[in-house]
Amino acid sequence: MIDYFLSHMWQVWAIIAVLCLILELSSGDFFIICFSIGAVFAVIGAAVGLNAYWQLATFALFSLLSVLFVRPLALLYLHKNDPNKPSNADALLGRTGRVTEAIKSGSSGYIQIDGDLWKAVSQTDIPVGSTVRVIGRESTIVTVETL
Repeated sequence: MIDYFLSHMWQVWAIIAVLCLILELSSGDFFIICFSIGAVFAVIGAAVGLNAYWQLATFALFSLLSVLFVRPLALLYLHKNDPNKPSNADALLGRTGRVTEAIKSGSSGYIQIDGDLWKAVSQTDIPVGSTVRVIGRESTIVTVETL
């Protein structure tokens, strides 16, 4: 049985690579994928004919290199760890939109931003078709001004 695994180590490394990719989908912190990259290089080592010890060393080396070099780049470009990143309605502040239902002073109307309709209020009357900028929000109602 051991002889079978040793002669087919590329399959074991391939399974490890796929399992690490699946586990990465649940975590999303780009750490487990580094082991998947190491396992892919171990598959290459097994295909070239390296023995099990060299395959393990290749796995360890490329996993470590991935943690040191690939993970920081992935976090920088894909996962921007900005704790103050606005989301949902807060991300609308400063955005521009188009009025789809007239906004009367003291009453509300609707604006469209990126295809989404938002209830809006303003200090002045704003006709349909005007371009406005979001300057505040209260719950899901945005406050706008004319551009």
